[in-house]
Amino acid sequence: MARGCLLGKLRCRRWRYVSMADIVDLSLLAPSMVKIIDFRVFASTWSLLSGLQGNIDLCIYAIQDDCRTTVWTYQQDSDGILDSFQPDKELQKKKKISYIRKRRDVYKAFGPGSKAETSTILAFGSLFTSPYKGSELYIDIHEAPRDKRIQSLLKEIEFLPFVPEIMAAGKDFAVNKIKEPFLCAQLRLLDGQFKNHWRVTFAAVEQKLKTLNLERKTNEVSSPIHIFVMTDLPMVNWTGTYLADLAKDASSYRLYTLLESDELVAQAAEKLMAAEHGLRSGFLPRNQDGMDKNKACDPVTLPEVLLYIEEAVCSCASLGFIGTAGSTIAESIEVMRKNNVCKL
Repeated sequence: MARGCLLGKLRCRRWRYVSMADIVDLSLLAPSMVKIIDFRVFASTWSLLSGLQGNIDLCIYAIQDDCRTTVWTYQQDSDGILDSFQPDKELQKKKKISYIRKRRDVYKAFGPGSKAETSTILAFGSLFTSPYKGSELYIDIHEAPRDKRIQSLLKEIEFLPFVPEIMAAGKDFAVNKIKEPFLCAQLRLLDGQFKNHWRVTFAAVEQKLKTLNLERKTNEVSSPIHIFVMTDLPMVNWTGTYLADLAKDASSYRLYTLLESDELVAQAAEKLMAAEHGLRSGFLPRNQDGMDKNKACDPVTLPEVLLYIEEAVCSCASLGFIGTAGSTIAESIEVMRKNNVCKL
């Protein structure tokens, strides 16, 4: 889900706008089950209907429930009650938390008879969600017993593959750059809680390599182990880390990385722009006139697609995968590997 509020002008940023529908193949979802609209089409269509010609600096109805304090549910008869997880005194003191968490029903808040029903546009804060201590942080829609449509949809979206352009780039790197069976190590080291757990993260990789080395010794294999490293730690900062030790031991290990500036990544981004999966996936046609009026964005600016290509590469790692504990990216790669998306 996207972070941020659905408001403001459709502004140009440093990088070209990219929808998740450009990255994830939503064509597998039946139109009868869910209707999709790309934000660019939505913004263009709404601005034309409102006579704003691209300016949508107006939120008619802003959601007042803070995403930190609210867990959204769906038809669970729990609207307004306290959530099962509340920050304890230690956490309140450590994080300076002074709020409580309540559960709100999506249907009651935005359905028939609600104030939102007559609004033109809704504004949300962060909708980023993940389970924590048995409770969803912001959205808990897994239990919707009275709505079979929701249950069916949840089953359908348990796994949605990347679009062909992303998978092709990942396979290309695996086949033509690495060329050998390889291990993928996804190492999240810099943000949030992960920056405090380097030792544990590196220990998992070290243990996996010990196992592989033992197997290779048993089978009398002397060639180095090929490792694709997916990490947020820039290579210039590897000095003094376990990664630097592996890189120095060229007789035992060959390390591979990808950068946003690499030609393979840039070519994939260009193909993704040309494919326009997001614009083509919606139930409303692209409004060419409305979307072409504002040409302030540089047409050659490419979207950031490195992360997704790296995930695709990791899905092809035949020697195994080591992910960072607690990382949603690692979970995504595990799901990709479970569904055998990379067939070399």
